[in-house]
Amino acid sequence: MRWNLYIARCNDNTLYTGVSSDTEKRISRHNKGLGAQWIKQHGRAEIVYTEQYDDYPKAHRRELQIKKWSRIKKENLIKYKHPTKLTFN
Repeated sequence: MRWNLYIARCNDNTLYTGVSSDTEKRISRHNKGLGAQWIKQHGRAEIVYTEQYDDYPKAHRRELQIKKWSRIKKENLIKYKHPTKLTFN
């Protein structure tokens, strides 16, 4: 089974990081209020980034790593697929 790490952007522009074997089904459940409390509190979500892994432990380790990152590092990962690039607005 393949596992996907995903980052979802909520209506209020917050980011949620999770892992699922079926991201489309998972985001649908989130948006129906059947998932994480975080998304219930921050509004509907849309997947903005994914990475695929061969097993759950690898995907989960990556999820825990990304959850520790700053907002800027996550946004750079989403935008550039590389977390260390800098953006200047």
